[in-house]
Amino acid sequence: MVRIRRFEEEAGKLMEDGKIPGALHLYVGQEAVAAGVMAHLSNKDQITSTHRGHGHVIAKGGQFSPMFAELYGKVTGYCKGKGGSMHISNMALGILGANGIVGGGPPIAMGAAFSNKFRKTKQVAVTFFGDGASNEGSFHEAANMAALYKLPCVFVCENNGFGEYTRQTNHQAVTDVADRAAGYGMPGVVVDGMDVMAVYEAAEEAIKRARAGEGPTLLECKTYRYFDHVGIRGMGLTYRTDEEVDAWKKRDAIASFEKLLTKQGILTAKKIENVYTRANEEIKEGVAFAEASPFPTEADLLEDVYFVGAAS
Repeated sequence: MVRIRRFEEEAGKLMEDGKIPGALHLYVGQEAVAAGVMAHLSNKDQITSTHRGHGHVIAKGGQFSPMFAELYGKVTGYCKGKGGSMHISNMALGILGANGIVGGGPPIAMGAAFSNKFRKTKQVAVTFFGDGASNEGSFHEAANMAALYKLPCVFVCENNGFGEYTRQTNHQAVTDVADRAAGYGMPGVVVDGMDVMAVYEAAEEAIKRARAGEGPTLLECKTYRYFDHVGIRGMGLTYRTDEEVDAWKKRDAIASFEKLLTKQGILTAKKIENVYTRANEEIKEGVAFAEASPFPTEADLLEDVYFVGAAS
């Protein structure tokens, strides 16, 4: 969780300083979801991510150097500089890609889960999406098919309360997205997304169920993003109060977990300091690697690009 947060804080600063091109959708505040779920997955298990996907990549095993390089658009990035923030993928880690299309991930994960069942591999596909994406037809079609065929798929809704700048109460009638699971014949579970152990335990149950051939689960994690929809300061739109943000920060997943582990005698102040020190060192190395790496050339333009079309 600390690695995710420090990466995102640094990436946000680099974007706002003009060093990273384009828009970054930062994951700060939601770290417990990625960490709690990914703890149960191997590199053979697949995930699909979202436009707010850096945390998923890091929790799945992504390293800072190729991640920063990808954000900078350099050839040493995970996608050779062609994916950028919203399309990072790495097949070796089972990351089928972040997605700039809202709701684009569930059908891909469902397809991977279908393949897993067909090949009898015991692999599980997990798809992450937000409350806004749960309104998209792509989510509902994927959920219906996954439940119908009892596919090894877990649907993780990271409900941070907003679809971009629109509060959940203004874009859907339900309070709990998990209630929608009943319409497809799968379990729907609501969990505190600011509590990493609560996420860990709920995800463990859902993933075990999927591996055992019992079908999908819709896991809704109630969480919150501290930064704006894009970047750190965002566009200056007024759609939530400072008091609301501060109230969620008081429930911070990292701070509360540090307190718990310290109380249990697992962590000390020195060990906590070391965690942040290592993360900061990794950031320095990653940024230096990215800045020293070359951009793609014109000769690279059509490399790793394909299309599907009718024969002439």
